[in-house]
Amino acid sequence: MRQRLLIVDDESGMVGMMRRYFSDSYEVMTAMTGEEAVQKAAGSPDLILLDINMPGMDGLTVCERIRKYVTCPILFLTARVESSDKIRGFQAGGDDYIVKPFDLDELGARVAAHLRREQRRQENPSVRFFGELTVDYTGRTVSVGGEPISLSKREFDILELLSMNAGQVFDRERIYEIVWGIDGDGNSDTIMEHIRKIRAKLAAYTPHSYIETVWGCGYRWNG
Repeated sequence: MRQRLLIVDDESGMVGMMRRYFSDSYEVMTAMTGEEAVQKAAGSPDLILLDINMPGMDGLTVCERIRKYVTCPILFLTARVESSDKIRGFQAGGDDYIVKPFDLDELGARVAAHLRREQRRQENPSVRFFGELTVDYTGRTVSVGGEPISLSKREFDILELLSMNAGQVFDRERIYEIVWGIDGDGNSDTIMEHIRKIRAKLAAYTPHSYIETVWGCGYRWNG
């Protein structure tokens, strides 16, 4: 069965161009208003390309509305380039931020990369055990010795990335790119602060250091 894309944009020319480009490889659904997008999102798309600047219900509102029941990657399409707009997009639940005008082949590559990552996530076991630490990737929960650990969305995303790639070293820039999106405007301090919080929360329940600092390189999971 072919993977399904939902393309949302109020410009018919843009919708038609992307539909023609992607139709050979994917099943394509389209919507031209925010209200229609919310309805079409119930059709279980594997990825959503979502324009932000739409009249009526804009893309940010659509994303916030559907994130309650849609877990697939959402890629924003927009002419906005300010870092504050990008931050709003990621906070709304977006996974990537693609600035118009864009190259179709680059867009296609990003779509394929997000779909591959999502497929790898689904193929991995939903629950893993690291000594006394348990990570439920489907339920997005973490516990130590049965005691639940409260992590924010970004904290869990970072822990998920590192723990599912045990032994691999990720530098701060790569972590931000994967968790916040390719066009994220984060910096080393952002990642360091999130890692510090994760470590502090785990340290309250276990002396084991699950996130190891590889000096001069980045971070590695120490399960």
